Amino acid sequence: MKNILIIGSTGQIGSELTMALRNRYGASNVVAGFIAGAEPKGKLLESGPAEAADITDAAQIAEIVKKYKIDTIYNMAALLSATAETKPQLAWKTGLGGLFNVLEIARELHCAVFTPSSIGAFGDNTPKCNTPQDTIQRPKTMYGVTKVAGELLSDYYFKRFGVDTRSVRFPGIISHVAPPGGGTTDYAVEIYYAAVKREVFQCPLLAGTFMDMMYMPDALSAAINLMEANPDRLIHRNAFNITAMSFDPETLQSTISKYIPDFRMEYRLDPVRQAIADSWPNSLDDSCASEEWDWMPKYNLDTTTQDMLKELRKKLRINA
Repeated sequence: MKNILIIGSTGQIGSELTMALRNRYGASNVVAGFIAGAEPKGKLLESGPAEAADITDAAQIAEIVKKYKIDTIYNMAALLSATAETKPQLAWKTGLGGLFNVLEIARELHCAVFTPSSIGAFGDNTPKCNTPQDTIQRPKTMYGVTKVAGELLSDYYFKRFGVDTRSVRFPGIISHVAPPGGGTTDYAVEIYYAAVKREVFQCPLLAGTFMDMMYMPDALSAAINLMEANPDRLIHRNAFNITAMSFDPETLQSTISKYIPDFRMEYRLDPVRQAIADSWPNSLDDSCASEEWDWMPKYNLDTTTQDMLKELRKKLRINA
């Protein structure tokens, strides 16, 4: 990677990925692509080039790729799971129509492409525990449908046209930088905000709802390290299972309570989020990622919790 375009640079992952890539490859070599209404601000805007980059506008994306001699595109544009269920047409237009635009541009202008998939690509018929890399994928959400179709389309462009496409199936991402964005797993971010504010957390999921999660630094490492990996080692390109931890709301509350003993949580069920969570795996087998590009997370639930509480107190200016 020499010149990189990030589409969706102001999103939950994109905002932090942009800065991580600028630190690694040089700020001037990483273009922050954004859409109207979600313009970059602060360091994201000041540290490097930024361009309007609507994934549904193929001509606009192609112009940026030519202008900056882009060789790698990180396609981070998407509607998250719960939001996609309220706007399925927009989710399809962004997730599949947008991806098609990116892949066609990559084919014509010789770019590599990273497009994240998700645990949402699985469904009720998928084995729940230690979900295999290669298994049945029959999601019942528009978010999941776009992710499965995106994996297949990306593989097609690699096999048919030689486009260097790569992807991971992200679990829920925990971050203290970007606010929750409408994902089913976002309760695992919201709960930390409630804890440091000394509020009672209203949990939208039932006790015993296990899902895979990951702290943002590990997610960023996965996205960068996979794109840097030796292509000769890659068997599964689109998309690799990756995970760092699996827990349910009770486990998360218990871990936070080690550091905030009076923290309380109540259950206020969100049927839409619960139905989505119930269709997803409890835990993933990420051995293929470990074998093919040396994937290994650095954070577990306890170290994630300690860092989240520390960083959110700084961000919100709250004394312990």
